[in-house]
Amino acid sequence: MSPVATVRGPVDGAELGRTYMHEHIFTLTADVQQNHPDEWGSEEARVADAVEKLRALAAQGVRTIVDPTVVGLGRYIPRIQRIAEQVRELNVVVATGIYTYDSVPFYFHHRGPALNEALGTELPDPMVDMFVHDITDGIAGTGVRAGMLKCAIDAPGLTPGVERVMRAVARAHHRTGTPITVHTHPETRAGLAVKRVLCDEEGVDPRRVVLGHSGDTTDCDHLAELADAGFVLGMDRFGINLATTFEARADTLVEMCRRGYADSMVLSQDASCYIDWIDPAVMPFLAQWHYLHIGAEVLPYVRERGVTDAQIETMLVDNPRRILETGQPGPAPVAPQPRGTEPAPQVQ
Repeated sequence: MSPVATVRGPVDGAELGRTYMHEHIFTLTADVQQNHPDEWGSEEARVADAVEKLRALAAQGVRTIVDPTVVGLGRYIPRIQRIAEQVRELNVVVATGIYTYDSVPFYFHHRGPALNEALGTELPDPMVDMFVHDITDGIAGTGVRAGMLKCAIDAPGLTPGVERVMRAVARAHHRTGTPITVHTHPETRAGLAVKRVLCDEEGVDPRRVVLGHSGDTTDCDHLAELADAGFVLGMDRFGINLATTFEARADTLVEMCRRGYADSMVLSQDASCYIDWIDPAVMPFLAQWHYLHIGAEVLPYVRERGVTDAQIETMLVDNPRRILETGQPGPAPVAPQPRGTEPAPQVQ
C-alpha cells in the first residue's frame, strides 16, 4: 500500500481507518496573533484544549484527520507537532497551498508570472516550488511533509489571484501526485470553474480532487453532475447551521446516497479547536459545530433514513484512503445518468 504523509511520519493507507477529510486544529489570522498575543492567551492552555478535543474525537473511533490549514489560515506546524505527539491514537495529515478568495498574498505580486508582461518573458511561479518543497522535503524545517494541496474559490469567482493559485496547485500536483482539496462555493457553482481550470486546462484527474463544502447546497442534481464528472464531494461542514439547517445538510447526504453516490463523497465538519475569525460570543449559536457532531448526531440521523453501514464505511474509510494514497484515482467518470431508482426515504 502507498504510504500517506502524516505529522508523525508516513503511515500505510490501511492504517488510516475512519477519516475526516476537512478538520482544522487552529484557524488563525497569523499577523494578528503575532502582534496581539493577548488574543491567543496561554499557549499551554490552547495546546491542552486541543489535545483534549482530539482525544475525544479519537475515542469516537476516528483515526485520521486532514487539516487543510495553509498560508492564509495561520498554519504553524511546530504547534501541531506538539499536539500530535500527545494524541498518538490520531493521524494528522497537513496541507500546503494558499487560501484566498481574490488576490494572491503581496509576497507574490511582483514575482514570477506577475512580471511576465512587464519583462516580456515567461517566469515560473515560485509558489509551485514552495508547494513541492512542503510535500517532498517538509514544511519550514520541521520535516513534516504535506499530504494534501489546497486552494480556494468563493463567491467572487475565478479572480486572477484565485486562478493563479489554482494553476500552481495543479502543477505541484503533477510533480508530486499529491491530492487536491478546493474550498468551493456551491451556490455560485464554483465547482464548474474548478473543472475548467484544474481538469480541462491543467489536466488534473478530477478523481484526485475533493470539492470542499459541497454540502452547502441542497441541489442534488448539481452535485450529481460534479460527481459524474469524477470529483469527490466534500460534505464537510456539518454543524455550521447558520445559513442552513442540520436537516438540510443531512437530508442532502441521504438523497445523494440514495442516488448511489456514496463512492463520491467524504465527510467532515470543518471544525477547529479554536478559530479567531469568529467572536466567541457567536459560538453558542453554533452549538453543533464541533468534532463529535457527525458521530453523535449525523450518522444516527442518516442511518434512520436509509444510509447503510456499508455506505458510511465507503465515505469514511474507503474514499479517504483512496484519495490520500498517492496515485490512486477513484472510479472513472461516467456520462451523466440517473443513479438509483428506488423511492426516496421518508423525511421525518
